[in-house]
Amino acid sequence: MALIKEIVQEALNSGYLSVVAEEQLRSQLQSNYDSEDLDAWIILQRAIVAGDVKQESRRKKASLSPKAKDASSSIKLAYQMAAEIAYAAAVALSMTKNTKDQPSLGS
Repeated sequence: MALIKEIVQEALNSGYLSVVAEEQLRSQLQSNYDSEDLDAWIILQRAIVAGDVKQESRRKKASLSPKAKDASSSIKLAYQMAAEIAYAAAVALSMTKNTKDQPSLGS
């Protein structure tokens, strides 16, 4: 099975994310992955929100009513916010701890 980075690179190059590739991503995200994979996934989410990558699974929803389009915009914003939160968490988790230089609330 392809690594997250490889699936994302293919989607970015083609501008398209197939249902099969989405399933592979879901599977990989449920198993072990590294910070580079997480970064790649966040980049993919941003590309999807920006419209640079189209999802096959969303193609059937292209003819939505105006009310559904508003909901779709809200979902895109939620995806973008989730990607930003995941990125911030990844950065925070990858930072080294140096307790000598950090103030403590208790002292």
